[in-house]
Amino acid sequence: MVTVTLVASLASAALWQQWRHVEIESAERARAQTEWLLTGALDFTRLILREDKGPADHLAEPWALGLQESKLSSFLSQDKQMREGDPEVFLSGAITDAQSRLNVRNLIDNGQVSISGRASLAKLFALLGLPLQELNMLQQQLLKAQAAASTPSASPVAAQAANTPLMPQQPAQLVWLGLSPRTAALLAPHVTLLPEATPLNLNTAGPEALYASVPGMDMATAQQFVRQRALRAPFETTEAARKVLGPQVNDKLHSISTKYFLIHGRMRLQDTVQEDDLLVERNGAKVAILWRYRSVNYLPAMPPSGPVNARLLQSAQP
Repeated sequence: MVTVTLVASLASAALWQQWRHVEIESAERARAQTEWLLTGALDFTRLILREDKGPADHLAEPWALGLQESKLSSFLSQDKQMREGDPEVFLSGAITDAQSRLNVRNLIDNGQVSISGRASLAKLFALLGLPLQELNMLQQQLLKAQAAASTPSASPVAAQAANTPLMPQQPAQLVWLGLSPRTAALLAPHVTLLPEATPLNLNTAGPEALYASVPGMDMATAQQFVRQRALRAPFETTEAARKVLGPQVNDKLHSISTKYFLIHGRMRLQDTVQEDDLLVERNGAKVAILWRYRSVNYLPAMPPSGPVNARLLQSAQP
């Protein structure tokens, strides 16, 4: 009996070890497969942006058409036929004009607070019912962060001693500059953080961004313009936009083309979801990635507000 018990224990341990190795190998293979599939899809979106050579960027172009969740399982098999045991793979994604939102970087101009940039953000804060005290904190901390980022030779120890904040890359990271989590969450759909000050694209901007960016415009006028914009040809010049929106439109604050785009890709493989977010800069035929965040979640544990365990994969900043 002792011998039988010992043999059964050793067999159980060996079987468990074999099962564990199989599961680890399967998970690693699925992760690598998902990563390469998503990377290929994101490279295709960059190709779409590179082929877009029109003078104006607007919401009727191919890059603005989002991809709903599509099943890719049939493409993973050689004969394109589903067999028992084949994984369920789904892909979705979208390209967003990063200059369709207010750029927080516009708050600073040559090391000083920009009057026009602050006025725009103040209108947005008032529209969303956010405290202006946090806007004051934001501009003070942004000045410190930009000053520290412009002097890379400064000692990290000295910067830490001076309590200098890091320069954020995403709206959720504005809490680094003193905003409350609630304020950052309410601002996220309407603002962005780009490497430089940028004008607002009037062909793609939402009503909130238009209302905040154009002096003297009320919210009703902005909403009406966005509704009518879908029925008319896009603006080819800022002069054409000025005839419709008024003399408050100027070339420094507004444009009809875009240089920066946000790309979001989502790959669902069985119960695992991998999401990538990229900021790309388009200069002619060159589309460069400025930063890339990746998050992996499991469906039963996914939070309703989106992934929270994102990690930075690539960044143009040191």
